[in-house]
Amino acid sequence: MAVKKGLGRGLDMLIPGSSNTEEKVEDTQKQQKIKERKTANKEKQEKTSAKNKKEKEVENLEDIIEVDIAKIEPNRNQPRTSFDEDAIDELSESIKQYGVLQPLIVQKRNGYYEIVAGERRWRASKKANLKKLPVIVRNYEEQERLKISLIENIQREDLNAIEEAKAYEQLKNEYGLKQDEIAASVSKSRTAITNTMRLLKLDSRVQKMILENLISSGHGRTLLPLEDKELQYELALRILDENLSVRDIEKLVKSILKAKDQPPKEEVEKDEMVTFFENRMKEIIGSKVTIKEKKNNKGKIEIEYYSKDELQRIIDLIQSIHY
Repeated sequence: MAVKKGLGRGLDMLIPGSSNTEEKVEDTQKQQKIKERKTANKEKQEKTSAKNKKEKEVENLEDIIEVDIAKIEPNRNQPRTSFDEDAIDELSESIKQYGVLQPLIVQKRNGYYEIVAGERRWRASKKANLKKLPVIVRNYEEQERLKISLIENIQREDLNAIEEAKAYEQLKNEYGLKQDEIAASVSKSRTAITNTMRLLKLDSRVQKMILENLISSGHGRTLLPLEDKELQYELALRILDENLSVRDIEKLVKSILKAKDQPPKEEVEKDEMVTFFENRMKEIIGSKVTIKEKKNNKGKIEIEYYSKDELQRIIDLIQSIHY
């Protein structure tokens, strides 16, 4: 061991400064690692600071604040166009006793706040003569705002089928959403979206009847196979007047479509002699008489009557001729 130690010192003497060079390299590497560590810590601190700042902004945005009710306006794209006034009155009485338990979701506009969700509460609060309302201020794109208004009403299950269909149509036409995208947005099947939107193909008067809850959306769907808008409206009036069920209308529409699909019967040109006998019998009986010809010189005679007395008169006349 002593020999090896001495040999080591001899190498140091033969290679001057070799030990110092290694120490310098090690020092440089240590300094580089310290510098990298400081840079990484600085970046981490900046990211944490930015995250905290963002969270603070979100936290402030989600704060419930009280806003003058006069500065709150309804959403111009609110899918719901009709409100149950009795339900609004009930909610108003509840607000008088307990206040507004759930804040409205609003978006700040130029000089006012636009309602995103909570128009019923706003209407009821106005009836209750409240001066201020609790709100949460959020920022949404137009599409998001409409979607939230739509979802809120659908979740409460009191959105009329026509209102719902028009909201879907708005998402499609104004924001370019496809039916499967709309379905995903409102957590419904694509089939349900399609069936609801088909109601907009009904006559506008029939749509209004559904909107006013005079007839159901189920009645409306049974009328869709009829292309004639006037016929749709006539049957809708029958539903209302005769209190017809959806099943009744289904049968009626099927019979109409079946009759429409049947080819018209070709009218056989009447023989002059047959026409002569037809007119002669009308003169004798004093009522409308129709002779219908068939093949092989066969046929039938139809005599119309309009009351039981007239039927008795025709029978008496035929009997008198016989006797």
